[in-house]
Amino acid sequence: MSQPNPPLPTILVVDDTPENIDLLSEVLASDYRIKVAPSGERALKIARTDPRIDLILLDVMMPGMNGYQVCQQLKSDSATRHIPVMFVTAMSEMADEKYGLELGAVDYITKPISPPIVQARVKTHLAMKQVHDFLRDQNQFLEAEIVRRTQEVSALKDVTIHTMASLAETRDSETGNHIRRTSHYVKVLA
Repeated sequence: MSQPNPPLPTILVVDDTPENIDLLSEVLASDYRIKVAPSGERALKIARTDPRIDLILLDVMMPGMNGYQVCQQLKSDSATRHIPVMFVTAMSEMADEKYGLELGAVDYITKPISPPIVQARVKTHLAMKQVHDFLRDQNQFLEAEIVRRTQEVSALKDVTIHTMASLAETRDSETGNHIRRTSHYVKVLA
């Protein structure tokens, strides 16, 4: 019996120039599922409605909403903040790259691209995302487990107190009645 192949990671390519979309799609299509968006607005819709985007390749210079604005909105939305963003742009100044990385991008590649470099960086960032997703899921599981175990300990504490009160009551009815009266008074006061 053969194991089904896991689904290919999905990459969203965002660029207003069809030639750039075609080039990036051609470079990555053999290993990844490619979605495209010709504008920042469309990219945000795709990223928010489709939970399977694993990585976004984002141009900076686009009409309307630029890539920096798209990145800011992605990183400020809890549904999309964990999607890695790589800028792929012709803006090659150090200040531009620094700004893009400060916004939360994981990488910054300048055009013209080198296909092997893009492939290697995409592969690396997808592997890192997989580890981050695993750790995030593990943390959520552990937090839920802590809540469950805390509730168990609390219930066990209550049972222990009631058992000790019952034991005291069976040995000495005055002490047992005192414990019950005190318990009743505390409950009324609370």
